[in-house]
Amino acid sequence: MATVTEEAIVDINEGAPGQGLTFVQKYKEKLPVRLGELTDKVLEQLKVLNKAIFPVKYNDKFYADVMASGLYTKLAYYSTDILVGAICCRLEKPAPPAGGGAAAAGGTRLYIMTIGVLAPYRSCGVGTEMLEQTLDDAEKDASVSEAYLHVQTSNTDAMAFYKRFGFEVTSTIKNYYKRIDPPDCHVLTKTFAR
Repeated sequence: MATVTEEAIVDINEGAPGQGLTFVQKYKEKLPVRLGELTDKVLEQLKVLNKAIFPVKYNDKFYADVMASGLYTKLAYYSTDILVGAICCRLEKPAPPAGGGAAAAGGTRLYIMTIGVLAPYRSCGVGTEMLEQTLDDAEKDASVSEAYLHVQTSNTDAMAFYKRFGFEVTSTIKNYYKRIDPPDCHVLTKTFAR
């Protein structure tokens, strides 16, 4: 088992400085990973990985959206060819107004559908590296105005993780999840300054 080699201490403030929650993330030794893009050739590997990590089975539309996201979906490989994690995204174009005409202002939104790492490789910086690279790519793309995702309201570790990257709770959706308790989620959003 790897030893703890560094700590990231983050003060998550809901009000004035010093009045928030302090979150300490302890890392095992940072894992050297290579990030790769999703191709038809490795799509089946992603399906197997997601089945091992998540308690739900994703449908064909999920994988079609992921394939269409281009460089925003990333696969994390350890030791050149061992798939240990993935971040799966979807690009959402602004919807045209109901009466037709030009699309609404605001730009394309990047929806982070899943981010997961196999259990033995967690707390080694893999998820951080995937999210950082995806957000860097989105920030460089002038057409992407924001990134957002859903987090179960009881998942305080995930909330703290995403807040480290500038995500903020923008809304709460009641009964979002169908088969888990609690069923509510927070929508976290990061807007890119232009």
